[in-house]
Amino acid sequence: YMIDEVHMLTNHAFNAMLKTLEEPPEHVKFILATTDPQKIPVTILSRCLQFNLKQMPVPLIVEHLEKVLAAENVECETNALRVLAKAAQGSMRDALSLTDQAIAYAAGKVSEEAVRGMLGTLDDAYLIRILDSLIAKDGATLLAISNEMGERSMSFSLALADLSSLIQKIAAAQIVPESVLEDWPEAAEIRRLTGALTKEEAQLFYQISITSRPDLSLAPDEQTGFAMTLLRMLAFRPGNETPSRAGGSAPPVASAPRPSAPANQTAAPVRSAPAASAPATAKPAAAAPAVPAPTATASAANRPDWHSLMRQLPVKGLVQQLAFQTELQDWEDSPAGVRATVVTPMPQLASEASIGRLADALTAHFGKPIKVIIEKGEVEGKTVAKVDAQIHQEKRQNAEQMIAQDPFIQQLEKEFGAKVVGGSVKPL
Repeated sequence: YMIDEVHMLTNHAFNAMLKTLEEPPEHVKFILATTDPQKIPVTILSRCLQFNLKQMPVPLIVEHLEKVLAAENVECETNALRVLAKAAQGSMRDALSLTDQAIAYAAGKVSEEAVRGMLGTLDDAYLIRILDSLIAKDGATLLAISNEMGERSMSFSLALADLSSLIQKIAAAQIVPESVLEDWPEAAEIRRLTGALTKEEAQLFYQISITSRPDLSLAPDEQTGFAMTLLRMLAFRPGNETPSRAGGSAPPVASAPRPSAPANQTAAPVRSAPAASAPATAKPAAAAPAVPAPTATASAANRPDWHSLMRQLPVKGLVQQLAFQTELQDWEDSPAGVRATVVTPMPQLASEASIGRLADALTAHFGKPIKVIIEKGEVEGKTVAKVDAQIHQEKRQNAEQMIAQDPFIQQLEKEFGAKVVGGSVKPL
């Protein structure tokens, strides 16, 4: 006997079955199927062998659908069945139900275009265009694609899911090239994009695509949220910090003569020492070497404590994350303002807007113009992020040590063989 959705039975029905389950006749076999085993009484579960069914892989679902449709004399496209199998998420029952709907929707012929129109899923051509536009840094085309998808009433949530799935295949192909199967319709495009995208870009685009799906419900509408996701990928793409660094390469030419005025104040002691022996050589010494020397002295004297300064600045969000990941490399102070050069290992945070807000906060703090130049590189000293991570690590180690020394925990370990799961202890 097979009972489907057995968890819907009442307690009285289970009690009536209990005696039969305890001593069943040899010719009777019960098969209980359920999607919610927690609702079945323990007395019933203890007398059953439990088998957890696995999700069916997409190729197996496609193979079975081809057999069913061939027996029913229904024309179909393999790519259409692949789309239905993905939408079924491992359930053959759902796949058959969706196929039945597709037959009615497509008037007897199951085509890929009809199935995608029924499900509202994105064609692979859209995904390829999106990635090509990101590679080309073409924001106008990205917005045009978003508008085109909105006109066709496509599901933007499914679009992000399909985009993340494609990026995952690209990232896997970058590490394991043989992971690309020849029967994939997009196999050639995946191989091409594997060389066009860096590993860092693939990881970043994947992370943005999966974390942005919950944000679609918070946006004014799904199309706006989807468009912002594409623009976020474009803005945070590694390498976008290059224009800001290139734009900051011009000021050093103008900054060279700025310290000339304060140099006269400190240049007098430099001339007085060699005046008795070689007065003629004092002029070149004051003309060339004396100019950068006072600048370095002034910078060293006025150089702020960058670690403490970043904690004091009233910035939030991405600007705060950028500030916490930076280390001061050079601080050039002059009457016209300050030119601060900082290093960060995460240049994807250094967008033009974030750099501008950080510079505005520093300008308000010091009361004079400050220009921030971001350079990519590994930090040698301590950043706020490094210090916070170190403090958190020390707190966690102390908490693990306290747990290990607790008498009650030690008693549990001794009497019951209990073990503390590594990484499960968190500081308060």
